Amino acid sequence: HSISGTMRRIQFTPDLLPSDVVGVQIYDTGQRQFQFREGPVFAHIVLGDEINRASPKTQSALLEVMAEHQVTVDGVTYPLPRPNFVVATQNPIDQQGTYTLPEAQLDRFMMLLRIGYPSAEQEVRIVGDAIARRLPEQLQPVMAVDELVRMIDIARSVYMAPALQSFIVTITGATRTVAQLRLGASPRASNALAVAAQAAAAFEGRSFVTADDVKAMARPVLSHRLLLTPEAAIQGHTAAAIIDNILAAVPVPQDPVRV
Repeated sequence: HSISGTMRRIQFTPDLLPSDVVGVQIYDTGQRQFQFREGPVFAHIVLGDEINRASPKTQSALLEVMAEHQVTVDGVTYPLPRPNFVVATQNPIDQQGTYTLPEAQLDRFMMLLRIGYPSAEQEVRIVGDAIARRLPEQLQPVMAVDELVRMIDIARSVYMAPALQSFIVTITGATRTVAQLRLGASPRASNALAVAAQAAAAFEGRSFVTADDVKAMARPVLSHRLLLTPEAAIQGHTAAAIIDNILAAVPVPQDPVRV
């Protein structure tokens, strides 16, 4: 509701089918031909609620959507609107009736943000909104879609020195040699970390990326991509701690802002 674009919600359930997500060809008896009926992914913002309650087959229907921003049905490719974001939620505690997300899909999510308990002040506001019956439907858009696209383009134009690009690759490369990990960060993770660092710099009003931007984005960008070995998980190792150790060990480039 905060953006004056289209927003669709998908409630992921065990009986959800891939066609319920991306769309399906329906035969039109009047015109005697098949017509494509768009699925809910044809929106600017797609919310997948409790994504881990759908089968891996249905979850995999989002792979092309998230990687290429398009849908292919019966050999025909349909482009998605720009911008197109997939935001998903899942309960990290509830395991009954859930499926593990495929590694390829985890890698397509740019960030993982863990939402814990709100602060006392935030919870008071939540209670106040409930008492006043302020509903999400009452929210007014604060940004037009073309403004959001312009902001994305500005963030992607933020300068990143070659030394910082190498810094990112060194960080992600280090995850592939950690004994406690059975899967390290992919090249897609390197790209995501670079883009996130650009966005962090733009948010601070800077036209260049610093090493601190990279470090600040490392945890949310990399943690869900790193898979621990069973032994490491039993021993209490965490992806976040491994990322912190790598950041402490990798030398920061000297004067990384210069061309």
